Amino acid sequence: MILAIPSSWALWFSALTAVAYALPALAASRMGGLAARRFLLLAWPLHGLSLAAGLFGQSPRFGFAPALSVTVWWVLTAYVVESQYFPQLKARWAMAGLGSAAVLLALVFPGQILNVSASAWLPLHWALGIASYGMFAAAVLHAWLMTRAEKQIRLAGEDESGLPLLTLERLMFRFVSLGFALLTATLIAGLLFGEQLYGAVGAQWKWDHKTVFSLLSWLTFLLLMVGRFRYGWRGRRAVRVLYAGSAMLLLAYAGSRFVLEVILGRSL
Repeated sequence: MILAIPSSWALWFSALTAVAYALPALAASRMGGLAARRFLLLAWPLHGLSLAAGLFGQSPRFGFAPALSVTVWWVLTAYVVESQYFPQLKARWAMAGLGSAAVLLALVFPGQILNVSASAWLPLHWALGIASYGMFAAAVLHAWLMTRAEKQIRLAGEDESGLPLLTLERLMFRFVSLGFALLTATLIAGLLFGEQLYGAVGAQWKWDHKTVFSLLSWLTFLLLMVGRFRYGWRGRRAVRVLYAGSAMLLLAYAGSRFVLEVILGRSL
C-alpha cells in the first residue's frame, strides 16, 4: 500500500498541532493546569486549520483518519466551551493525548482524493456528519468519566473528574441529543441530495454496510433518548446503550473506510 502525501500546508499545520497536543500530554504531571489549558487552546485552532487544509485545499482528501481527526476536534471544541462553565473538569491530559494521536494518524493516512465531479458542499456535508461523531464521542467521554467517578465513590476514593455525577450525566445526555440531531440531518441530506453531493448517479441511497450501521446506530440512539425521557434510564443501562450505538456509528464510516484504505488498499 502506498501512502498518500498531504499538502505542505496540511503537513505544517498537522506537525504544529501534534506538538501543541503532545506537550501537555507528555508533561501533564509537571505542567500546571493553566499551562496545559493554554496549550490546548493553541492546539484547537491549529487542528482546525490542518483539517481545513486537507478538506478544502487544492487536492481535497478524506478518509477514516481525517474523519477521526474531525471527531476529536469536535470533542475538543465541546471541551473548550464546557471548560468555560466548568473549569474544574479534569480531562486535559486525555484531550491532549487523544488529539495528538488523531492528528498523527491523519498525517499518515490522509485519505483518498475526492471525486472532481462531487459537489463543493461535499466536504462540508462530511464535516457536519462527522460532527455527530464528535458529539457522541463527547458523550462517551463523559460516560467514561461518570463510570470512573462512580467506581471511585464506591471504593471511598477521591473523585478525579472534578464534576458531580449528576452534572456529568446531564452533560452526557446533552451531547447525545446534539449528536442525534446532527446524525438525523446527515441521514436526511444523504437520502435527499446524495446524487448532487457525490456527483454520481445512484449515489442517492445504497443498502451497504455504511447505511445499515448508520441506521442501526440511529435506532439505538433513538431508543436511548426514549428510554431516558420516557422511562428515566440512568447510570449503567444508559451508558451501555450509548456505547453500543457509538460502536455501530464508528463502524458505519470510519471502520469501513479503515478496512478499505488500510487493509485492502483501495477506495470506495
